[in-house]
Amino acid sequence: MKVLVSDKISDKGIEILKKAGLDVDVKTGMKPEELKACIGEYHGLVVRSATKATAEIIEAAKNLKVIGRAGSGLDNVDKAAASKKGIVVMNTPGGNTITTAEHSIAMLFALARMVPQATASMKAGKWEKKKFMGVELFNKTLGIVGLGNIGNQVAKKAQGLEMVVIAYDPFLSEDKAKALGIEKVSLDELFNRSDFITIHTPLTPETKNLINSETIGKMKNEVRIINCARGGIINEKDLYEALKSGKVAGAALDVFEKEPVESDNPLLSLENVICTPHLGAATEEAQENVAIAVAEQIADYLVRGTIRNAVNFPSIPADQVARLQPYLNLAEKLGSFAAQVFEGGITGVTIEYTGDASELNTAPVTIAALKGLLTPILEETVNFVNAPFIAKERGIEVKETKSAGTGDYQSMIALRIKAKDKERYFAGTLFSKKDPRIVQIDSFAVEIVPEGIMLFIYNVDKPGVIGNLGSFFGKNNINIARMHFGRESAGGTAISVMSIDSPVTARQLGEIRKMPNVLSVKALNL
Repeated sequence: MKVLVSDKISDKGIEILKKAGLDVDVKTGMKPEELKACIGEYHGLVVRSATKATAEIIEAAKNLKVIGRAGSGLDNVDKAAASKKGIVVMNTPGGNTITTAEHSIAMLFALARMVPQATASMKAGKWEKKKFMGVELFNKTLGIVGLGNIGNQVAKKAQGLEMVVIAYDPFLSEDKAKALGIEKVSLDELFNRSDFITIHTPLTPETKNLINSETIGKMKNEVRIINCARGGIINEKDLYEALKSGKVAGAALDVFEKEPVESDNPLLSLENVICTPHLGAATEEAQENVAIAVAEQIADYLVRGTIRNAVNFPSIPADQVARLQPYLNLAEKLGSFAAQVFEGGITGVTIEYTGDASELNTAPVTIAALKGLLTPILEETVNFVNAPFIAKERGIEVKETKSAGTGDYQSMIALRIKAKDKERYFAGTLFSKKDPRIVQIDSFAVEIVPEGIMLFIYNVDKPGVIGNLGSFFGKNNINIARMHFGRESAGGTAISVMSIDSPVTARQLGEIRKMPNVLSVKALNL
C-alpha cells in the first residue's frame, strides 16, 4: 500500500506510517496538475491545509481508499466527491483545540494592552508611554459566539482571569450553560453587553457576515473583537469603517476572507488592528499531535481495516454496508436539516424507527443522525466516532424507539427534538430504497429532497407568496432547482422550501423577510 504525504507534517507521523509497513512518498508543494498526475498510484493521502483534494483530484485517484487531514478543518477536501467514490475521509478533532484557545487568549491580552503596537513603536526608537493606555480584563464582559470545544476552553481560561463570561450558542441548553458557569444569552444581548467579543463558530450561510455594520451598531462603543475561527464571519469592509470611526476600539484577527491576505487589504493599514497569519493551530505540540494521530488512523485503516475519526463513514461490518448506507445518508441529512431549522438549546432527541427501518442495526444510524444534528454548529469537530460523546457533553439526552407497524411509508426514520419549552418533529424515508426524502415537518406533510443550498420559509398561505419569490430570484439571477410546499390548512401557516443553485447574501435574505406574508426565512446547506 502506498501513501502520499502532500503537505509538511511532523517526521514522527511519517515514521509511524513506515513502521506500519506502508510505502510512503513525501511530495510537498505540488501544483494541482502535478497532484492529479500522480495520485492514481496511491491508496492513502495525508494533507494539511495547503493541498486541495478537489473533485477533479479525487476522480483521478483510482486506487485511493483514505484521505487523512492532519488537523480538524476539512474545507480543502471535497467530502461529497470522496464519499461517492467510497473514500474514507478522516481528520484529527481536538488535536489543536488547546492551541487555538490559547491563541485566542493571547490575542485578547494583546488587544487589551496594545502589545504589538507598543513593541513596534519602541523598535522604531520611540518611547510613547501615554499613547498605549490599555484596559484591564478583570471584571470585563467577554461574549463568546459559539461554545464548542474551542469556545469552551476559551471560557474556562477567561473565567480564570475573573472575566464575566456570556455566550451565544443555539445548541447549548440552559442547564448545560449553568453547569459551565456561563450565562447563555441571545446574540443581540451578547452584542449589547460585551466589552470583548470572540468568535468560535463555523462559517455557514447563517454565520457568513455575522459581524457587519448592522450588528456592530448593536455593540457597545469601543468594543474589541477577536476572530480566530473562520474568515468571512466578519464583513471586513464594515469592520474597517467601524474601526476608523472608533465604534470598535480594536480588532485581533487570525483569519481573513481571502488568505493569504493581500497587501492592500485596508485592515492592515489600521494601527488598532492586530493580525496573525492563521496561526491558531501553529504550535509544535499541536502539529506533532495531529501528525501522529492522522498517521495512526491511516495505518489502522489501510493495514487493519479499522476506521477511526472518519467524517463520512461509521464503523460498521463490511457485510452490512450495502444495506445501511442509504439509511445512514437519510439519517445524517435529516439531522442536518433539523439542526438548521430548529431554534433553541437542544435538551433531548429521540430517533424513531418505523417499518423496515426498525429491523436495522440502528446503532450506527443513530450516530449518523447525531452527527448530522451537531455538525451545523460544531462543523468539522463532529464525526461518526465522537458524535454520541459530544451530545452527552452538551447535555442532550438521546433515545431510540422502534415500531414494526407501517403508516404511509414502508420504512421511516423520525427525529423528535426537544428544548426546554418546545418540541419539533422531522421525518424522512427512502424513495426507490436509496434516495432520501423529508416527508414530514411537525404537522406539515412535505416531499423534500435534502441536498444542496436551500431556503426554508414560513409564510401565510395567501396568493402572491410564490410569485413574489419567483420574481425575486429571477431578478437576482438565482436559479430555482426545486420547490416544495406544505400547509396546515387553507389560509393558515404554510412552509415553502426552495432548492437554489447559488447562495443568497445576508442582504437578499433580509429582502425576502420583508416580503408580504413571509413570516421567517432560513438559509440551509445540505
